[in-house]
Amino acid sequence: MDISTQSTEAPPPAPRSSGATRKSAARGATRPGDRVFLALSRGSGILLLVIMAAIAVFLTYRAALALSKNEGNFLTTFEWNTGLTPPVFGIAVLAFGTVVSAIIAMALAVPVAVGIALFITHYAPRKLGGPIAYVIDLLAAVPSIVYGLWGAIVLVPHMNGLFGWLDTYLGWTGIFSWQDGAPRSMLTVGILLAIMILPIITNVSREVFRQAPQMHQEAALALGATRWEVIRMSVLPFGRSGVISASMLGLGRALGETMAVATVLSPSFDIQASLLDPGGGTFAQNIAAKFNEATVFGQDALIASGLVLFVITLLVNGAARLIINRRKEYSGANA
Repeated sequence: MDISTQSTEAPPPAPRSSGATRKSAARGATRPGDRVFLALSRGSGILLLVIMAAIAVFLTYRAALALSKNEGNFLTTFEWNTGLTPPVFGIAVLAFGTVVSAIIAMALAVPVAVGIALFITHYAPRKLGGPIAYVIDLLAAVPSIVYGLWGAIVLVPHMNGLFGWLDTYLGWTGIFSWQDGAPRSMLTVGILLAIMILPIITNVSREVFRQAPQMHQEAALALGATRWEVIRMSVLPFGRSGVISASMLGLGRALGETMAVATVLSPSFDIQASLLDPGGGTFAQNIAAKFNEATVFGQDALIASGLVLFVITLLVNGAARLIINRRKEYSGANA
C-alpha cells in the first residue's frame, strides 16, 4: 500500500462539552448589559443571605438576653410571666398550638386546593374556569384582618352545629369532645387558616398543572386512558414538586399568621386534649397580643419565641427542598 496516498489531514476537533460552552459563554459575556445583569443577580443573592444572617444574629442576641434570666424551662414551661422576679416563661403551649393549627389548616386546604386547580385546568370549560380563577386571585389579596373579622363575626357563631355533631359522633375519641364552651378553639383557628391559605396553594398548583406536557396527555388519551387516568399518570407526577412548593408557601403563612388568629382564638397557657375546647395559643398571636405592653425584658422573651418560629420555618422549608430534590427525577419537568 502506498503511504503517499494516505490522507495527511488532521482529524476534526472534538466538540466541546455543553458545560465548557456555558463557561466560555459566561466568560465571553462582555456586553455592558450582561455584566450589569450578572452583577445585580449575584448581588441580590448575596444581599438575601446577608439579610437572613442579620435576622438570625439579631434574634439570637435578644433571645440570649432573655433566656439568661429565665427561671423556667423555655421548652417545657406552661407559663408566660415575664414580669415576675425572677421571670418564668416557656413556649410549650405556643409550639403546640402553632403546629396543631398549621396541621389542621394543611389537612383541610391542600386536597381542596389541588382539586380546584385540577377542575379549573382540566375539567371546567374556559368560560367557567376563568371567572373561578379570577375570584380565587381576589381571595389571595384579602388582608388578614378582614379574614379575622369575618371569622369572629360569621365563622365562630356558626361553628356550634359542627362542634355539636363532632361531639355526638366522635366525642368518644377525646379529641372532638365538647363542653359547650365558646367555639374559639384550635379547630376554629385551623379552619380559618385553611380558608386563608387555600387561594395561595390553588393559584400555584393551577399554574403548575397548566405546564404539564400536552404530548404526554395526548399519548395517554390515544392509548385509551380516561381523563382521570391522564391526570393521575401524567399531570400529577409532573406537578408533584410544584404542589409541594405551593403547600410550603401556604404552610409558611399558616405558621406566621397573627391578626386572624388573635381575633378568633381565646388564648390561654394550657394545652387542651380536645380541639374543640377554648384555649391554647400560637407564637405569632402571643407576640401580637403582648408586645406593645411588654417591658424591654418582656420584648426580649417574645423575640426568643420568635426565634423558635424562625427556626421552625427554616426546618420546614429545608424539608420541602429535600422532598422536591428527591422527587425531581419523577416529576416529568426534565422530560
